[in-house]
Amino acid sequence: MNIDDEFATIDAVLASDAETRGVDAFALALIKAERQMRKLCTYLVFQSGAFGSGDVEALRSALANRRVYFLDFVLAWDKLYARPLKEIVGPDHDRLHAVLEEAIACRNKIFHGQLTTKYLSREDLIALVAQIRCWCRALAAGSQLEIGYDGFGRNSFRKSGSPLTDRLVAKINSIEDYNQLLVEIGKQPKRGIQSKPAHDKPEAQTPG
Repeated sequence: MNIDDEFATIDAVLASDAETRGVDAFALALIKAERQMRKLCTYLVFQSGAFGSGDVEALRSALANRRVYFLDFVLAWDKLYARPLKEIVGPDHDRLHAVLEEAIACRNKIFHGQLTTKYLSREDLIALVAQIRCWCRALAAGSQLEIGYDGFGRNSFRKSGSPLTDRLVAKINSIEDYNQLLVEIGKQPKRGIQSKPAHDKPEAQTPG
């Protein structure tokens, strides 16, 4: 799996005649971006020499029992790795990160049946999809070069082809250490709005 495979479903939605294709593609694109960021961080954690295939279930459970969101994982990267995420994404980082923050804020309102102040049209939502894809593509290219994983491969609990332990800042040597990291990133102040879990089907407030 790579970014083109992941976004194939979104492209199919956008190519459809569905009235809600804008909001549907928008929601899916954010899911892809959030999952990519999570998988990159779990990949970095798994590079610790303390973890092997027998620890995967415990690592999954530790994360499943925490409310950790996109901006938390952005913070986690910089806690885990010597080179900041801003450098991995490249020169468009600040602009694209701001787009992600705006998109998450809008998505949270839409998913909870609330109106946004943006009055987003279908065209606006599709434009956001394009920018989210730009973020994912830049992050995938940078992380593939840097750590050997783009965040879209099916299994993030794998070892890098080249050892990364000397580039890991946070020393995660046990499940307890991992739990502590999750607690810390959940408490850190975020520059923008935090992503929230959403369980309801989005209701289009626009012809999205």
